[in-house]
Amino acid sequence: MANNNNKSLEQWIWDAACAIRGAKDAGKFKDYILPLIFVKRLCDVFDDEVNKIAKHTGSRKEALKRIDADHARVRFYLSIRAKDPETENTWNVIRSLSNNIGEKLTSIIRRIASDNSVLDGVIDTVDYNATTRGQREIDDDRLSNLIEAISQKRLGLTDVEPDIIGRSYEYLIRKFAEGSGQSAGEFYTPPGVGMIMAYIMNPEPGMDVYDPTCGSASLLIRCELVLKELQDKLGKKSFAPLQLYGQEYTTTSWAMAKMNMIIHDMEGDIELGDTFNNPKFKDKTGHGIKKFDLAVANPMWNQPGFSEEIYTNDVYHRFPAGNPGGKADWGWLQHIYSSLNDKGRAAIVLDTGAASRGSGNANTNKEKDVRKWFIEHDLIEGVLYLPENLFYNTTAPGIIIFINKNKPAKLKNKVFLINASKEFVKGEPKNYISDDQIQKIAKIYSEKKTVKNLSMIVDKNELAKNDYNISPSRYIHNGVTEEYKPVEDILVELTEVEAKTKEADKNELPHRKRMGFPIPLPR
Repeated sequence: MANNNNKSLEQWIWDAACAIRGAKDAGKFKDYILPLIFVKRLCDVFDDEVNKIAKHTGSRKEALKRIDADHARVRFYLSIRAKDPETENTWNVIRSLSNNIGEKLTSIIRRIASDNSVLDGVIDTVDYNATTRGQREIDDDRLSNLIEAISQKRLGLTDVEPDIIGRSYEYLIRKFAEGSGQSAGEFYTPPGVGMIMAYIMNPEPGMDVYDPTCGSASLLIRCELVLKELQDKLGKKSFAPLQLYGQEYTTTSWAMAKMNMIIHDMEGDIELGDTFNNPKFKDKTGHGIKKFDLAVANPMWNQPGFSEEIYTNDVYHRFPAGNPGGKADWGWLQHIYSSLNDKGRAAIVLDTGAASRGSGNANTNKEKDVRKWFIEHDLIEGVLYLPENLFYNTTAPGIIIFINKNKPAKLKNKVFLINASKEFVKGEPKNYISDDQIQKIAKIYSEKKTVKNLSMIVDKNELAKNDYNISPSRYIHNGVTEEYKPVEDILVELTEVEAKTKEADKNELPHRKRMGFPIPLPR
């Protein structure tokens, strides 16, 4: 399908979202909108499959009888029926609702989930008749507008390919992230970042790929899309798909991941739960965690709240470098490292502070000690410094840390650094990385190519001299990069400086008295 058609599909999806209460408030209603667009896709695909069978049976009614007798004839079985199945499509059951729309729509969607166990808890958790203090969250008039807007496009097998509707679906997720700020940004990784990670991971057919904080599953999906692209270039039409595994903590994001996988026509094992405290993917013994070929992740940055006990008493022995202190960034890296097989590789997005916190500080720093452990064990293959203002919950740049448990000889005891802070296109409200820039960055990394003011290989001894600071901005200067530090880190440093100043003044006071110098006024 041509690109302009793709854009029109995206615009249609956004217009449908705005049908409730306009663009300003659309993001607040994503939990109502996304399942409904997903159900439209299910209805249209179901009709395509019915029509295909009807060519052999002579009528849609006869085709539906056969499907009722054997649900395996279709991808997703729908028991809802139009008044005249020969002339009306399945979605018309929803489009024709005229009264008690919220109540009836909720009942229809729950029926679809009941007919398909894989959709249980995915599309049936929303109550379209919900009220708050006696007031409907979406009244029937606006719900009718939404249904009618969604009805304007057909989403069947012959109308749009899974990749195109998938991209459009993610376009809607991105638009929600733009409008909702941090809460939406938690489940959304900018597409340019995800594509760079997928290209550098260079997935091969049949590989196991894992994301312990999968959000909407976009990183896993992009790995499969890149695999298809690479296989197409090799002229291979048939190949083993990736085995995709994800775990997500929040119910709404887990449901979104399940829908996103299906709408891309992909299969994956997406589990619901707290990965840090209860990883769901176990090895065959059940006592250890499953090992994967590849891992991709964008965990919450600077996540607090994990105690020493979690790291020291972990029954799966996931944290060999120990407690990283008050932030979980290097706890996530340890979990992911422990989830890789002997040749496993990973790409993890973190806050830039994770690359340098504690460096240059004479005091013991747990996070720096964990970072040192990774460097001394030669596990970090590369670090990529990203442009600023890409992510929806912060304007600060991020970094991608690449782990390789089987580093090539060229990089033994070395780390490949890229400072890509200039590689972006100015956008509103967020910057983005263009397709050409994505390819440029991925190619330089894959070739481990040294480019002036952009990339270089740094020896482990050099990293040690810099107190295990692995931020590319420390070694590659392009006139743009600034060292970003979280506000809480700056406040801690200011507190330490103030304490040292007071201590120095306290020690200096007796000396000044003895020498007859004037005594300074209290600060």
